[in-house]
Amino acid sequence: MNRIPILIVDDDFQMRNALREAITSLGYRADLSDNGPSALEKIRQSSYSMVITDMKMPGMDGIEFIRQIRRIAGNIPVLVITGYGTVENAVLAMKSGATDYLMKPFSFEVLKRSIESLIERTDSDKEIITENPELKKILSIAEELARSDITVLITGESGTGKELLARYIYRRSKRAQGPFVAVNCAAIPENLLESEMFGYEKGAFTGAVQGKKGKFELAHEGIILLDEIGEMPLSLQAKLLRVLQERIIERIGGTRPISVDVRVIATTNRDLLKEVKTGRFREDLYYRLNVFPIKLPPLRERPEDIPLLSISFLERFSREAGKDIKGFSNEALNILKSRQWKGNVRELENVIQRAVFLCKSDIITKEDLMFEVEERVQKGKIRDIERELILKTLEETKGNKSLAAKILGVSVRTIRNKLAQYRQEFPEGKIFPVDGL
Repeated sequence: MNRIPILIVDDDFQMRNALREAITSLGYRADLSDNGPSALEKIRQSSYSMVITDMKMPGMDGIEFIRQIRRIAGNIPVLVITGYGTVENAVLAMKSGATDYLMKPFSFEVLKRSIESLIERTDSDKEIITENPELKKILSIAEELARSDITVLITGESGTGKELLARYIYRRSKRAQGPFVAVNCAAIPENLLESEMFGYEKGAFTGAVQGKKGKFELAHEGIILLDEIGEMPLSLQAKLLRVLQERIIERIGGTRPISVDVRVIATTNRDLLKEVKTGRFREDLYYRLNVFPIKLPPLRERPEDIPLLSISFLERFSREAGKDIKGFSNEALNILKSRQWKGNVRELENVIQRAVFLCKSDIITKEDLMFEVEERVQKGKIRDIERELILKTLEETKGNKSLAAKILGVSVRTIRNKLAQYRQEFPEGKIFPVDGL
């Protein structure tokens, strides 16, 4: 599937543009639509790596839109974003085929994490490419681990390929004929995570018109990946510990235990032992998960892999874009090799994808990498997203600065200062959603 375009569907002009800026800053191209019917027509005519949609739209709401997507585009990932989020709406969106669900207001990092996780899952069969001795040793260990049912905890920075390694183990395991079910503990709202993990019975809460299996039941006789386990709330950690100990789950609203035969692989970019010491992660759950730990090295410690990965990404994205790009200029390749890659392999992949899109010749040049331009505009893009979140939160709180500050986790003084700044930047006042701001 062509990873380049992401389709954004939202009737709010400011939110569409804020999402477009965020997605562009991550290295993807964005197509825009302001309603469901026109978006469906785009989906019929083009391939998209994922769809981001609002729930409340005129003409066709998000639920019906998701159902139509499933009819015409199969398993394309759908991320639902809405300011009208409740457990009932979230359950309905998931039942209709949504892949993930975010509630406004959300930070740029949360959005980034959700998008990258969904994109990575669509490329789950990507080959692990390396000449790095440490990573080669890890792959050799993974081959041995695949033959057992031992619980594995994979750690490493964001973008190092933790889920990719989990799927590497799965494909070589005796459970490869069973399901592989990934749960993104960071992307699913806290009030929805328990029902997603363990399921619910009919009538368990308003909107539960029929029972639903949770991720553990769906992973029966296969592998469940608990992605970003360090983000799981403490309230749910105790229930997860019981499942890991007894391999029995209980649906929300249920009265009978259900046995599950699953192998568990967990990933995190956090230092879980540090989280245990600060009280944010249960010590008993940590030791239950940390049976066999694997730490993936960051890309900056794998310099020999940067040219290999760059060429692999170049070949794939050139093919998808219908271009005949033969390689990199020496200057461009030296820049790639000297960069620190804070976003690791995922960042490198996004940079090459963008460079292929921009390239007008048969060689990727320094200018195609756009690092200098990126550094100049990155602050501005993040500032636009921040402004959008503040103004939308004020709109939803009907101008209540104290409530908006509480929701956003900032001081009232910060809100006032930001509004004063926005008035100077936009003296015509058209950006303010609530009178009197």
